[in-house]
Amino acid sequence: MGELGESWVAASKFRVPRGLEVKQTRNGERGTRNGPFGEVAPDLFPCHSSRVNPAAPARKVFITGGTGYLGSRLSALLRDRGHNVRALVRPGSEGKLPSGCEPVSGDALHGLSFAARVAPADTFVHLVGVSHPSPAKAQEFLRVDLASVASAVPAAVTAGVAHFVYVSVAHPAPVMRAYVAARTRAEALIRESGLSATLLRPWYVLGPGHWWPALLLPGYWLGELLPGTRDGARRLGLVTLRQMLAALVHAVEHPVAGLRVLDVPHIRHLHE
Repeated sequence: MGELGESWVAASKFRVPRGLEVKQTRNGERGTRNGPFGEVAPDLFPCHSSRVNPAAPARKVFITGGTGYLGSRLSALLRDRGHNVRALVRPGSEGKLPSGCEPVSGDALHGLSFAARVAPADTFVHLVGVSHPSPAKAQEFLRVDLASVASAVPAAVTAGVAHFVYVSVAHPAPVMRAYVAARTRAEALIRESGLSATLLRPWYVLGPGHWWPALLLPGYWLGELLPGTRDGARRLGLVTLRQMLAALVHAVEHPVAGLRVLDVPHIRHLHE
């Protein structure tokens, strides 16, 4: 697999770095110490951000990947903010969806299994993808990441969805080329569809079970100091789960006409 690939799949051996670990607060809730991204926490409810509008009109949101790493948290956040949330789940996984969200059983790789249930959504959030991406999963990126977008986009168009939200990946990048290629091809499908869309481009989202890239923080800090590597270090920077959720909520509550891209600096900025 090579040194880079081996590093990419080292998450299971990585411990939360000093300064980002969980601690108990006086009231017994779980909190954190402040890290290089501000406050980093594994329990990311609610989503605190001055950029998120608490008075946003209620949206009718259809989410694919609603029981996943981002989807389960986003579904609950949107529900708590007064939005109507329906989420695509595998048959038998309905109970994994946060309460108050309506499950839609279907297969994300086969649009006909759920297309008729997308309407009357005005917002479609697509979060399906291979978990824990690594260079060894190149074929899965085509079979799952790209194929799921190829199923979701026609379903959204047919349902008359006004705004499509997609979590892509930061690019260009010197590593994970197959992953980047699948996600950029997915972006092209969205553009070609004519849908108004927000494309979010994180590189890696730090959170529960996803801490190992924090080992690279010294390299990021050095990269941002050097003019020749500054842009790349910022474009491929790390974001926290809290920051990512704030950006997703912002995208849902502030739809655009046309195309909007939120890269790593934008995602971080929306949580300030």
